Amino acid sequence: MKKIGVLTSGGDAPGMNAAIRAVVRKAIYHNVEVVGVRRGFQGLVNGEFVDMELGSVADVIHRGGTILRTARAPEFMEKPAQERAIANLHDIGLEGLVVIGGDGSLKGATVLSDAGIKTVGVPGTIDNDIPGTDYSIGYDTAVNNVIDAINKVRDTATSHERVYVIEVMGRSAGYIALSAGLAGGAETILVPEIPFEISEICDRLQRGAKRGKLHSIILVAEGAASALEIGQQIQQRTKSEVRITILGHLQRGGTPTARDRTLASRLGAKAVDLLLSGDDGKMVGLACGQIVAVPYEEVFSQEKPFPWDIYELATILSI
Repeated sequence: MKKIGVLTSGGDAPGMNAAIRAVVRKAIYHNVEVVGVRRGFQGLVNGEFVDMELGSVADVIHRGGTILRTARAPEFMEKPAQERAIANLHDIGLEGLVVIGGDGSLKGATVLSDAGIKTVGVPGTIDNDIPGTDYSIGYDTAVNNVIDAINKVRDTATSHERVYVIEVMGRSAGYIALSAGLAGGAETILVPEIPFEISEICDRLQRGAKRGKLHSIILVAEGAASALEIGQQIQQRTKSEVRITILGHLQRGGTPTARDRTLASRLGAKAVDLLLSGDDGKMVGLACGQIVAVPYEEVFSQEKPFPWDIYELATILSI
């Protein structure tokens, strides 16, 4: 293999640049040319290619977002767009492609793989909801961003003796809320995977107030409920002073943590190894501290198990 490509797709995640850097430099180390695809699968369809050199990825390991840019491309799931993308790949002589992104991006990589294009997927999503890997790129940074916000909110919550409801990302998975809630000492954590009763939340708050608790932090994954609605119900039922904070895209930005940079570097380098050895059609991931390669069909044939033990621990520790 003499020429490969790399793209980032879907939602950006801190650490993507570290993964791009690893792909480019590992490939060049093995005398393989690298082409970057701008704006993900949309750029693949439109032929937005740029040659990557060693200097192309200088001073990017510490930067959030993605230097290749990203875009969502629903049209890529249609046959005409796929055919244009494949034709573009053949025109520039790409023999393999590293796809960095979340669930939708990996499905796009699978489409190309089924069409005969050698691809390897790298999980990059702050939601950490990809089966086959313990962690995805960007998750650790997002959790730390939330914890930083909790720490700041707690200061003013204590000063004013208020209840704060903080909404974090997580439409279908509550991993960010769960990890940040445990590490940040939240009194209540609401995630899409577990039903809840507003009455139980209010009872917990009132028990805390009776024993002299000055404040409470409630962490809500966006897929579990609306922080605004939860706050309004709590205020009506308990007569507490409630404030709402919706973190939104603040969670996705900023400098990636050391853990995300290291994970991204390891995964990006392994993706190149797989392409060069002909072991494509797989996603690289982390399992029990080791880098593994998981076939696409295995990734999409399962759901990532919810960490019930962590949820139970967070509930116990917040009594």
